[in-house]
Amino acid sequence: MNFRLAAEELNLTQGAVAQAVRALEADLGIMLFDRKARGLSFTEAGNRYHAETSRGLQIIDEATRKLLPVVNRVTLSLPPSFASKWLVPRLPKFMERNPDIDVRIIASEHLTDFQTQDVDVAVRQGRRPPDQHLAVDLLAPINLRAYCSPEIDLPADAPLEMTELICLPLIQDGHRYWEKLLPEHGVSCPQPVLQFNQTSLALDAAANGQGVAIAPELIARADSISGRLCEVWQDESERDLGFWLLRPAGKTANRNASTALIDWIQNEIR
Repeated sequence: MNFRLAAEELNLTQGAVAQAVRALEADLGIMLFDRKARGLSFTEAGNRYHAETSRGLQIIDEATRKLLPVVNRVTLSLPPSFASKWLVPRLPKFMERNPDIDVRIIASEHLTDFQTQDVDVAVRQGRRPPDQHLAVDLLAPINLRAYCSPEIDLPADAPLEMTELICLPLIQDGHRYWEKLLPEHGVSCPQPVLQFNQTSLALDAAANGQGVAIAPELIARADSISGRLCEVWQDESERDLGFWLLRPAGKTANRNASTALIDWIQNEIR
């Protein structure tokens, strides 16, 4: 719904895309799009035309793929911090055991559409995703923990109480767990809280002595084991949050490679 973005995807100019659409509408004698100040929207005819031609193009795409040599490749989409803190250090083990599989990593927290995106497996953080047309497995519960540098002068031996934690500089990521948890304990969230958009950055700031970061234990585990971070608090509440493994429920072109990667991830987490 945007000529500029379509032009970028097609490696054309925005004017060329707009001209092609105008020419198509002229040939058909029908307006396919309503032009608006903030983008485009389909007309009723355009919406029907898009749905039907998309099915045709999908058939052409699938037929073409069947003619191409089979590549044993798997594409995994997962949150950036999960990728950098958990997957990347372990990935050489998978590659060593599966030298015939090409692995492609996409670091993203956006929802994955397996129908339109070239993704075989995804890991997502938060509440259980709707499982319509998906196979969904819990990899690990969220297990929130608070971490800081071992060099920080703590008010008492860990674990700390919430009233003690708020006396220290607090660090959080885009999930804003401090803002959500502190009121549950009857404590107001102090201002300011150092904010990062990624968990890995929040943990790095904590390791550098800038405060106390809150993060899932799975992502912080390596830094905690190495002594780079010191655990000072853990969430004892039962939460329906976790890391979820998603893949299409039906048969996929890269099923063997996907299964090998899924089994390996589950075994590594166990």
